[in-house]
Amino acid sequence: MKDDAPRTVRRETALERDDRNFAELLQELRVTQTGVQILFAFLLTLAFTNRFGTLDEVQRGTYVATLLLAVVAAALFTAPAALHRTLFRRGAKRRVVDVSGRLASAGLYVLTMAFTGSVLLVVDVVLGRGPGIAAATGTFAVCCGLWGVLPRWIRRRMAHPPPTVPHDDEG
Repeated sequence: MKDDAPRTVRRETALERDDRNFAELLQELRVTQTGVQILFAFLLTLAFTNRFGTLDEVQRGTYVATLLLAVVAAALFTAPAALHRTLFRRGAKRRVVDVSGRLASAGLYVLTMAFTGSVLLVVDVVLGRGPGIAAATGTFAVCCGLWGVLPRWIRRRMAHPPPTVPHDDEG
């Protein structure tokens, strides 16, 4: 059977590229989903500890907001699997890949807030409000830096790369 579909640098068709991109996205989601599940489990158990009753109003609000953010992050990170399952064999792979990528990006934003809230709550309870705010600010900065600024900085540098030998990695 002869395949006359246009091929990329990787010598793959658009459909093969979509399949690869979706497989790579699922691998990324497996990593992030584990972190979200651990965070969510931790948050769920907090409400059943003896110390939970001593939390002040701000701490309880932080707890509830963070718990809900963890739920939203988990939903965003699992949505691509549900989307794929619903649209399986309907010729929608390109759309599934595009929408799933957006869902994963939104999940990272929400996860940043959930991590920030978790650190705020724990450090506030252990060391006080001021250190809690400082630690939460640091957590937010680290997540934004590693998940937002760093990739954009690398992408911008790739737009004007130094002369090198090209390689076959679309990553």
